[in-house]
Amino acid sequence: MELDALKKRLAELDEEIKETKRRLPAHSVKPQVMMDLLALEDEYEDIMRQIQGLREE
Repeated sequence: MELDALKKRLAELDEEIKETKRRLPAHSVKPQVMMDLLALEDEYEDIMRQIQGLREE
């Protein structure tokens, strides 16, 4: 992926992570919501690593 596309996806993920965190109840977190959040955060970290790799080239 090129840098601009990665940055765009990063911004989208940031919004998705914020929205997912808003869905988290104060108590009794549903496993599916937590799994969604973890998957989004994993993808966010992966894209950050890709961006860093492109900048180092």
